[in-house]
Amino acid sequence: MTMTHTLTPTADLGTDIEDVARLLTPDGERIADPELDRWIADVDTAALRSLYRDMVLLRRIDVEGVALQRQGQLGLWPPCQGQEATQIGTARALRADDFAFPSYRETGVVYARGGKPSDFVLAWRGEEHSTYDPYELNTATQQIIIGAQALHAVGYAMGVQRDGTDQVSVAYFGDGASSQGDVNEAMVFASSFGAPVVFVCTNNQWAISEPVALQAKAPIAGRAPGFGIPSMRVDGNDVLACFAAMRWALDHARSGKGPAFIEAVTYRMGPHTTSDDPTRYRDKDEVEKWRRRDPIARVEALLRARGEFDDAFVASVEADADTLAASVREAAMTAQTRAPLTVFDNVYAEPHSGIDEQREWFGAYLDGFAPTELSTGAQGV
Repeated sequence: MTMTHTLTPTADLGTDIEDVARLLTPDGERIADPELDRWIADVDTAALRSLYRDMVLLRRIDVEGVALQRQGQLGLWPPCQGQEATQIGTARALRADDFAFPSYRETGVVYARGGKPSDFVLAWRGEEHSTYDPYELNTATQQIIIGAQALHAVGYAMGVQRDGTDQVSVAYFGDGASSQGDVNEAMVFASSFGAPVVFVCTNNQWAISEPVALQAKAPIAGRAPGFGIPSMRVDGNDVLACFAAMRWALDHARSGKGPAFIEAVTYRMGPHTTSDDPTRYRDKDEVEKWRRRDPIARVEALLRARGEFDDAFVASVEADADTLAASVREAAMTAQTRAPLTVFDNVYAEPHSGIDEQREWFGAYLDGFAPTELSTGAQGV
């Protein structure tokens, strides 16, 4: 498949998403697409409800993560509100033995791959062994080094080739990472070796405070064919389009045709992380425009139009979301933080004088924070 649904180089890449593959309009109307329809022929009402539930639960995890950070329980949180369709749609298309390589914002990929409540929050507390076992979820730990996971995914895919299996690896990264050398080098290797890997670029319009149009004068999906990799540009707020596009890409890679590339055009509704203030660089009218393209609302509209969005279903989803949110909060609030000096315990298998010196220095540093008689509130001073 050649690249489709591309914009011209003069298009406003930050606001114009009309020339993308789509199956659901922002109003929830189901429309036809000759390239995507066949990939979701088996998606019935039950499957559509399941995708809706997943997106609602992911949004609740995200809301809880932000709240926990604001309350001092997490050091940082990277919100993913608005990107639920991209994450859930692509991740739900994966086979259990495929291997995902997510970035730090792909909370929904971890959720869809079977992550537990503690898996979403403990890493952001900096706890020991706070991440999940990658081989339990077939998902690498979330990468915070921009774009590095693209190389890891290609390396894994090349290993799959040598093992003779039909697994596929998936690299998730943002529009900002597409300018990193790691991503471009990964595509060179993937194309040269025909590696079974899918690149999913989440174009959420902002690389921290820089708009996508600053680094991409044409659609990002247009870069992949230059490496010999077929690509597709889809509406990242349309969970059906993301699901269908991912099935196409996985089939392409799994059948021995080499890598594939998806650009999912979506929007980061919140800050880059909880340390960011997006009001300093984004116009509120832009945010409101994208709010009307909400990925959850459009699936709700479709289900309502089909008479499949009843009170019982809503209550069930809300109950599941409440239960999951409570579990995420409990996982953070009950985490046991080890004593600071234990960070030196397992650096080396044998005694090491350098570590002993560092432990002694750090211990003295910590002692400097010990309360004194004066600081504990001596009266009458």
